[in-house]
Amino acid sequence: MGTHHRDISLVVFDMAGTTVEDSGLVQQSFLAADAHAGLSKTEEDRLRMLDYVSDTMGQSKIVVFRHLSGGNEEQAQAANKEFERCYSQLVDDGRCSAVPGAEELFGSLREQGIKTALTTGFARETQMSIIRALGWEDVADVVLCPGDGVRGRPFPDLALTALMRTGAPSVQSMVVLGDTTSDVTTGLRAGALASVGVLTGAHDATQLAGAGATHVLDSVADLPGLLAELRHA
Repeated sequence: MGTHHRDISLVVFDMAGTTVEDSGLVQQSFLAADAHAGLSKTEEDRLRMLDYVSDTMGQSKIVVFRHLSGGNEEQAQAANKEFERCYSQLVDDGRCSAVPGAEELFGSLREQGIKTALTTGFARETQMSIIRALGWEDVADVVLCPGDGVRGRPFPDLALTALMRTGAPSVQSMVVLGDTTSDVTTGLRAGALASVGVLTGAHDATQLAGAGATHVLDSVADLPGLLAELRHA
């Protein structure tokens, strides 16, 4: 019995923890934001908030800070601004590197005619700091973050916006890949052919599978093998 050949036209990547090394910068930047905006009152508060930040990795940071501030918009904005400032500074200080195999993968996908998108829960300024630090200005076809009517994860907007902007023909020609449960949920809600978790970031295999990941890989470097499987499944 012959196998059906599927065309894959777009891969939507998360950044921090997926294609960019996650070396504690989010937690460090959160602590700076907390100290600046006064989100926590006690050490117990701070630890609880750090747990929430870990659980919600991948989501829009301003949404996370609105939750942590109890809906205090001024405090949330102050915390978010300090978070983004601190993260960008750490990136500018050289605390940013590509996950092994990511850059080679981008080149390989381009050679195959597969479009790529880089997505994040960070603000545009922070996202661009990372891209400039890595010299990635030209590696992706689309670079997206929440804003301007595009909701962050776990909503499907980033993946669907990438689909529309690249001209990909169908959600079933799209693969979404990330290191968090929010990434997985985004891919599922967008109707992607595969919503893939990777183990180089915030969440483990049990968490990713629990969120409904269609596949879990050790890292992005393993994606070519999965794409070959998906094409001929």
